[in-house]
Amino acid sequence: MEVDMETSNYRARSVPEATLAWPSSQLWIDLDAGRALAQAIVDTIRDPLLVLDQQLCVVTASRAFCRTFRMNPQEIQGRPVYELGVGQWDIPELRLLLGEVAPQHAVMEAYEVERDFPIIGRRSMLLNAREVFNQGNQKLILLAIEDVTDQRAAERQMVALLQQKETLLQEMQHRVANSLQIIAGILLLKARTVQSEETRLHLRDAHQRIMSVAAVQQQLLGSSHGQPIEIGPYLARLCKTLAASMTDDTRPVSLKVHAEGGSASSAEAVSIGLIVTELVINALKHAFVADRASDQLVVAYEAAETSWRLVISDNGIGASEGQLDSDKPAPGLGTIIVEALAKQLDARVEVVRNQHGTTVSITHGTLDRARPALARPERRVPPQSNGSSGAVV
Repeated sequence: MEVDMETSNYRARSVPEATLAWPSSQLWIDLDAGRALAQAIVDTIRDPLLVLDQQLCVVTASRAFCRTFRMNPQEIQGRPVYELGVGQWDIPELRLLLGEVAPQHAVMEAYEVERDFPIIGRRSMLLNAREVFNQGNQKLILLAIEDVTDQRAAERQMVALLQQKETLLQEMQHRVANSLQIIAGILLLKARTVQSEETRLHLRDAHQRIMSVAAVQQQLLGSSHGQPIEIGPYLARLCKTLAASMTDDTRPVSLKVHAEGGSASSAEAVSIGLIVTELVINALKHAFVADRASDQLVVAYEAAETSWRLVISDNGIGASEGQLDSDKPAPGLGTIIVEALAKQLDARVEVVRNQHGTTVSITHGTLDRARPALARPERRVPPQSNGSSGAVV
């Protein structure tokens, strides 16, 4: 009897008392409680959600799914997903993608479908699916549905508004171009009728400036709004237009463009184009007085990162040695225009005049001084006259 008591006491000591009761720190739930917890988690998710088995039959559906698609849980449970509703989910590619999730451990992300549903109408949705396991180690598929109908409608509206804006901008540009041509024509007609030679010169000068604005605007017509404009082709087209309008066989001035890459916004390109137009017209009017085949005008542009330099140089009359030390002339309208445009571009203007011609540099930022010099016109022998005057910008 004592042995039995000792054995009994030993067994009691060998099995700690704590193991005979449910520990407060460990959660034990049966299968039914696990299903209830899983369903509660599924119902908490705000987006529609389906839990599918490997045969793509619905194990459970979230409240958000039933509420969104106006369906009862009883008519969803156990049915294949492609038989839900009236066939809206019967999409061959969707069945193929879902069928690969469990066997191949694949993931379906942002698969977009657009379908018509009873009551709620046409909806655009992003479908996401991945594999999970339940307590019995059974493979399940979570299919989450994101409604992007309003987002897609907003995007379509935005595209329509942009197209409308593009049409209005093109119409406005054509109207501006036509208006400039009309104004230029009126000025030219008026210049032919006035008696005062000074007034005639002012009218013709105004006509040329309006035509220069029209030339810049015309070169920007082919560019897409909001897109950077490549400076090289832009300046080449602009100078070709200027040369065609201001030079001919009687004025054999060579106008060349050298551009090393670089791009600018539409607003910056307009300012650069107006500067080039103003300086080119000024040089063609004032720098070349002998109309010789050696007369050259070069427009050069170089860019490095955020810095750039624009140089317009000619081998015209420039300034004689006696004029180099004389007082600078009062700035003309052209100088005021160029300096104002350069200020808009946060650039500085440098003008160099000598017996070899005139060079105007517009520099934004700081370029490496070791870079090769931009192209310059060929030097010509200056005229043997001390009475020549420098080009007035």
